[in-house]
Amino acid sequence: MMPKISKLNVPEKPRKLVVFPERIGSLVINGFHHGREESNYEEIESGEELQTFDLTRDFALKQMIKDRCYDFDDEAYKNLGSVVLHSYNDDEKRSDLEYEISRKEINLEKLHRLASSGIPDGGSLRATIWKLLFGYLPSSQDLWEKELNESRLKYDKLKEEFLRKPSEFSWRKDKSMILLGHDNCSGVIEPLKGYNISKEDHPLSLGKTSIWHQYFEAKISEQIDRDLQRTHPDLEFFSGDSSLSRKNKESMRNILLLFAKLNPAISYVQGMNEVLAPLYYVFSTDNDEHNVANLEADTFSCFVILMSSCVDHFCQQFDCGSFGIYSTLSKLSELLKTNDEELWHHLEFKTKVNPQFYAFRWITLLLTQEFSLHHILRIWDTLLSNPFGLQEMLLRICCAMLMCVKSKLIRGDFVSNLKLLQHFPEVDVEHLLQVARGMQNLDTSFHSTV
Repeated sequence: MMPKISKLNVPEKPRKLVVFPERIGSLVINGFHHGREESNYEEIESGEELQTFDLTRDFALKQMIKDRCYDFDDEAYKNLGSVVLHSYNDDEKRSDLEYEISRKEINLEKLHRLASSGIPDGGSLRATIWKLLFGYLPSSQDLWEKELNESRLKYDKLKEEFLRKPSEFSWRKDKSMILLGHDNCSGVIEPLKGYNISKEDHPLSLGKTSIWHQYFEAKISEQIDRDLQRTHPDLEFFSGDSSLSRKNKESMRNILLLFAKLNPAISYVQGMNEVLAPLYYVFSTDNDEHNVANLEADTFSCFVILMSSCVDHFCQQFDCGSFGIYSTLSKLSELLKTNDEELWHHLEFKTKVNPQFYAFRWITLLLTQEFSLHHILRIWDTLLSNPFGLQEMLLRICCAMLMCVKSKLIRGDFVSNLKLLQHFPEVDVEHLLQVARGMQNLDTSFHSTV
């Protein structure tokens, strides 16, 4: 049964942590699917919180926050020692992770704990673990083949139904422009004549055959194409005119356009291409040829799951609601106040650098514009493996970013601080994540779908 397209409903109940939506292509917000609560989601109760730190390291991290020695310019940081920053080498880490995912029944609690400290680069390790963290792959290996085949078949059907062939799309687009009064041959633009407009072609019509529907669809497609041209322009994988980059951009275009069509209440919002890029890149590194052949389908499914955890920030109608972007920015401000009131007061009252001036992009794009791709992957290892939800850890990292450049911010004025935070400097990502993990959290929980 094909998923229906429907508008997103504002939830009336608190969000639940949803591991995996039953039907891909239909976005889930706050544990609700098409406005009704689904009973077939696997829910993680608050009592099942996963322990990430042992007592010694947790105490050391909190003591570091208490003593304000998290700043990269602070001499105390250089002498923190291995208690806080200790991490076993990549070979040991890879061995532990490979063992966990090789088990017939995977211990997801242990996998979350191991992955949170970083997944070594190379091979299929990160691709497989991310699919497990998203819930795209079940914990039982016996079910992998069945689940993957079903999801990939669904994607193929969705793509066949909602994505037109390029030649057909171009023909309809040209026809629409002519009928809308833009005659490319004559160069003359004429007003629409009322007697030529059917009920189906009314500008407010949502019918698939509507000229206006096709026109707005073409505008979305053009925006996606422009944004994909700007996605990681320094990496040949995404940019340039090679056959590889063209193929990758075409696949990412399909994913974004299909997502927009299946979720008309959100459609496509500029920046979604940046959120998609790390997923597509990681899944392309899989050594399994069959997985690579289904790269587009797997990426789309996980992109839907990921967007369900942050879609509130892309919906303008939610901006001022309890789950909207302004509420999230307010939580970031409160988190900073809880962990470093001096810095919070300096930014909030002395220099008046409010979070919406810099953190709007940090949060909506999941930090993809602030760090290199290599560092984004490392940060996302921690985001996706956080047992309390992606958004909870995201705010911790955003707060840690402020705390780790505290000395510069305290010395700066409005202009210099804004410039610093809008062009965040290169930092030690491992230390950044340690600070984020060790800080005191707010009482408010950030349960998400990832």
